[in-house]
Amino acid sequence: MHRGKGMKFVGDSRVKANNRMVNMPKDYSEYPGKTEAFWPDFLLKEWMVGAVFLIGYLLLTVAHPSPLEGPADPTNASYIPLPDWYFLFLYQLLKYTYASGPYNVIGAIIMPGLAIGALMLMPFLDKGPERRPSKRPLPTVFMLLSLAAMIFLTWESVVNHDWEAAKAQGEIKEQVDIEIDETAEGFLIFSGEQGKSCIACHGADMQGGGAAPALVGNELTAEEVAEVIKNGRGAMPAGQFAGTDEELQVLAEFIASLKAEE
Repeated sequence: MHRGKGMKFVGDSRVKANNRMVNMPKDYSEYPGKTEAFWPDFLLKEWMVGAVFLIGYLLLTVAHPSPLEGPADPTNASYIPLPDWYFLFLYQLLKYTYASGPYNVIGAIIMPGLAIGALMLMPFLDKGPERRPSKRPLPTVFMLLSLAAMIFLTWESVVNHDWEAAKAQGEIKEQVDIEIDETAEGFLIFSGEQGKSCIACHGADMQGGGAAPALVGNELTAEEVAEVIKNGRGAMPAGQFAGTDEELQVLAEFIASLKAEE
């Protein structure tokens, strides 16, 4: 019989092989200043930074409260909404000819969609290991062009917006409590087809809104009201009333009768 014939060798998993890699991380002391324990070192630092920012935001909200405006009025067609500062560049984009009106889809969907699509494709377009901007020409150019466009559009939106009118249209005004007879002929003219431009700006409660002043509590005579309706005043253009001269006189007398009680 030859040596080893008929013999079988069985490995024992309980015996640790000398060349087996142990799945254990190395001690942190081997990487001085480069790594740290997640708990509690790293997590404690994250909590401290978060607490600083939270306290900062709370102090800002106390020092500069959010600007409040009057209650929303769906009948006020003169109100011009303004988005927050981080959407001002898109707001300005929609003012240009080929991004608004019949081309609104281009400015609202296609152009932002192309920008988001390019951002999603960036990992596939730039696969190099370099991190320096000078070694990554395509991403650097795209980033600089995007930043330049956003800064330019935001600046254009800020300098071309009428901030005084925006402040006035959202100003909270004390309403004059006057009971309006909605069955009166003057009110029916005001809220009907003849005065549809009137109710769109001054509101169904005649309290005004935006650039349109309140009609209740006015100090005008019937003749002065008729003159304003005919020829306009301030932001109100002339020729907005679609009724007859008789209806105009009835409407003017009704508005002039809405005086504040002494």
